[in-house]
Amino acid sequence: MDDLNLRVSSKFHFRATIDGEQIGFSEISGLDIETEVIEYRRGDSEIFTTEKRAGLVKTSNLVMKKGVFADDDRLLELFNRIFDKEYYTDATQKMDILVELLDEEGDTVMTWNIIGAFPVKMTGTDLKSDANEVAIESLEFAHEGILTTLQG
Repeated sequence: MDDLNLRVSSKFHFRATIDGEQIGFSEISGLDIETEVIEYRRGDSEIFTTEKRAGLVKTSNLVMKKGVFADDDRLLELFNRIFDKEYYTDATQKMDILVELLDEEGDTVMTWNIIGAFPVKMTGTDLKSDANEVAIESLEFAHEGILTTLQG
């Protein structure tokens, strides 16, 4: 039996690049793709079941969360782009986002290329006088698709 060279990846070792700038996040979710199922039955079919066919591809919004730090307003700057009038008329204003899963040595194991993204929701941290946790903000992006690649 051949010796397999498997690289183990932990879900906490990742990096994200938005519009060419690397930004550290504590959590990224929404890296999913699904296709609708179309049920079809030909009009001349003698059987009473449908054929199943692949329909349109759907993606969830990408949600990226990070700690709030003094003098770090990068998420706010990204979100504020939606208030620019040219943002709605110029398709080149959309961003590409690269999410990389890394192995224990820092090498890329898997990538998610998020295409044509734009911010749709920003959530500030919740405030509680009895909490002792890091303040977390999040930015949510709608996008036009994800290209997933497994590095070999």
